Amino acid sequence: MVDVDTPPPFSRLPEPLVGALREITRTKQLLVALDFDGTLAPEVDDPERARALPEARAAVLRLLEMPHTRVALVSGRSLASLERVSQLPDNALLIGSHGIEIRLDDPDDIIGLDAAEVERVEKLKEVLSEVAESIDQVWLEEKPAGFALHTRLATDHNSRVAHLVARSEAAAELDNLTVRGGKNVLEFSVRSTTKGEAIEHLRAYTGATAVFFAGDDVTDEDGFAALNADDLGLKAGEGTTLANHRVKGPAEVARALAMLADLREGDVHEQ
Repeated sequence: MVDVDTPPPFSRLPEPLVGALREITRTKQLLVALDFDGTLAPEVDDPERARALPEARAAVLRLLEMPHTRVALVSGRSLASLERVSQLPDNALLIGSHGIEIRLDDPDDIIGLDAAEVERVEKLKEVLSEVAESIDQVWLEEKPAGFALHTRLATDHNSRVAHLVARSEAAAELDNLTVRGGKNVLEFSVRSTTKGEAIEHLRAYTGATAVFFAGDDVTDEDGFAALNADDLGLKAGEGTTLANHRVKGPAEVARALAMLADLREGDVHEQ
């Protein structure tokens, strides 16, 4: 085990974060909940090629093997996509589509749309497909209860146009849609859930006495809002946030997870 008093690499983390990591690692039952894209994995043009940084993956695998510790990925990706890109063992808890899809210790706990929702999804597909096909470098990703309109490869102008037109056209055809804006993506869903609700579900399921949650996007703010005073929220990157700590990006998240694993490894041996 790395000596946590040795300056590198932990000296590269903000001192308040280091202190918070030391504090939360002492909790009896720890839940480590993590966004994937932009948090564990750097953003890439092709979402299916995204992979967690090696240091982050190594830390996650260590945490997965520790007693009194559960690790969950909480992502806007579909569950199938999250499984493919994360490549984690079965004891990792997976939340896809902002909480619509859930894979806990029972792999059969997944979404089930009713007939009315299925009909709304088909109508939504017609509307958004027309938008994607009419604007260069804009594409549509199918999700279990809706779609994500990706504009990462489009020009800034085309991206703004795609978002405006998609919102307008979808609202004109369907009411009570859940629409979430993210980094170069606009997500539409016929069923409403948030990462905050997912965090609360995981907290109850795991019996966590404290939660460490890391995320980078506006959709992660619902997760930060669900944290309690004894929890730790870590924002990766810029932007207004409810998280109580911030780092530059995935490389620093990886360092924080490595430190958490080192500290937790020593602490659980003493419990």
